[in-house]
Amino acid sequence: MRTLSGLRPRAGAFFRNTAGNVAITMALAALPLTLAMGAGIDYARGLAVHSNMTDALDAAALAVGAATSKPSSSCSSDGSTSTTTGNGTTSNPTNCSTVQQIAQQYFNANFNKDSSADTVGKVNISYNGGSESVVLSVTDSVPTTFLAAAGNLMNSSMLDSMPVSASSTVVWGQTKLWVALVLDNTGSMTQKDSTGTSKISALKTAANNLITTLRGVSATVGDVQMSVVPFAKLVNIGTSYVNSPYIDWTDWKAAPVDGSGNSVVPAVTLGPGDACPWSTGSQGFKCVKSPASSTTTSTVPSSGTYAGYICPSVDSSNVGLGGHYFNGCYTSVWDNTYTTVSGPSRSASCGSYTNCSCSGSGSSKICKTKDYTHTWTPNATSTWKGCIEDRPQDYDTNNTAPTSSTTNFPAANDDNCAIATVTPLPANWTTAQWTTLSNQINSMTANGSTNQTIGLAHGWQTLTNAGPYSAPALPANTSRYIIEISDGLNTQDRWYGDGSNESSPVDTRMSDACTNAKAAGITIYTIFVDLNGTQGNSTVLQNCATDSSKYFDLTTSGAIITTLNSIGQQITSLRVSN
Repeated sequence: MRTLSGLRPRAGAFFRNTAGNVAITMALAALPLTLAMGAGIDYARGLAVHSNMTDALDAAALAVGAATSKPSSSCSSDGSTSTTTGNGTTSNPTNCSTVQQIAQQYFNANFNKDSSADTVGKVNISYNGGSESVVLSVTDSVPTTFLAAAGNLMNSSMLDSMPVSASSTVVWGQTKLWVALVLDNTGSMTQKDSTGTSKISALKTAANNLITTLRGVSATVGDVQMSVVPFAKLVNIGTSYVNSPYIDWTDWKAAPVDGSGNSVVPAVTLGPGDACPWSTGSQGFKCVKSPASSTTTSTVPSSGTYAGYICPSVDSSNVGLGGHYFNGCYTSVWDNTYTTVSGPSRSASCGSYTNCSCSGSGSSKICKTKDYTHTWTPNATSTWKGCIEDRPQDYDTNNTAPTSSTTNFPAANDDNCAIATVTPLPANWTTAQWTTLSNQINSMTANGSTNQTIGLAHGWQTLTNAGPYSAPALPANTSRYIIEISDGLNTQDRWYGDGSNESSPVDTRMSDACTNAKAAGITIYTIFVDLNGTQGNSTVLQNCATDSSKYFDLTTSGAIITTLNSIGQQITSLRVSN
């Protein structure tokens, strides 16, 4: 009894003592906080698994959508060997077995489990024959750490794992794709980055990769189609269009003018052997020995095929005409008349005139030269190299169907017409078209100044059911894209710029073209390749993109490849809804 009586006051004193209450309280409070933090970590792991699972399931969905065949009727499969709910046996497959196996294969290849203890179920398939849609779903049982510890305190195993599930839906033919790839082929594309990779080389690799991506998601031949538009100051549509009613030959056949638009017809006194009227280049060009020749001459040819021909060289100074040559020559035909060039005078002479003679003597001496009729004679259109310049304003920024000289596409003469030809959408798409596109991309070379407007305009035109490319009628459920890649600032078009410095008027034309294309329902991606960031941002390309997520400012050549790969994944993933 003494022992018990002694314990009572001690126990009372213990409970009345407050010296350790804070420590006890904090210890008790820390337990749920620790469990909450641990639960957050487990939850974060679950979110990471869900993200990985969703990406893998989307890849599986794209593979299913690209399958050449689909089930003949509505069906479902849980991936088992059941003949009713699964894929069935090899000798007795179910209607959904092929689809499920494709989905399982791609899911397995792309999904990384969080740990070896994960329990991942089979990909479940449900196909609706009416809407032609496939729903893919899968569940993973992810082991927990902190939640499992909390469960142990409660003597429960319910928190030992958490279920994580994901689903994805793909529709056969849900979205057909038409993509115009507009590629800068200007001279600066030969520039290399610090790795030694040139921009034009990386561009070819990236474009070929995009072909692989687009071809891989085409469920039916023709569901996904692509055009390629190389550009510099001009675009080359190819000489096969020489007899097209959509080509305007006015500028191509035009006689030469100076920078003010004034005619530069040779004087009537000039003929074979005389000094060429443009030998000083004061009009922006000189004389050459024959049509479109690069060999200059100070005299009019006096013999041979081009005797009496007065031919202008490539224009080297007039704004908007840099690199342009006038396609033809003035002929010289004597009209049986003469012009007195000196006298009457004892000192009369023919001077520099070759076709001149003098008569009389003394103070009556007179020197006369033959008079010539000069007729501008353009070359045959069969000598055209296939290049096109900007359409008249404001048709240069629209996709208006060509119907007249005002709206047609002007044939161009230019020494920068070495760019690869445009590859439009064919009337009937076949798998061989992918090879044609690849060959055209591989043939690209870099030359000339930058006119992004003409590239975008022709990219848009290749997606349009009108001349000159005459794309097929747009199928239902077709999304149209333009992806434009350029490494420079706009420097020259048909009217403005010197080919070296940025031209604000050319930027304005580009801005108008972008606005009009977007208003017509075209989604535009733009990529500015600026090695080491030396040029700064391209505002016109940034504003041209449909939104800020579709503009890319790159500082290395290699980034062209990764960026175009990313865009390819973006536009093809629109065929999948999660």
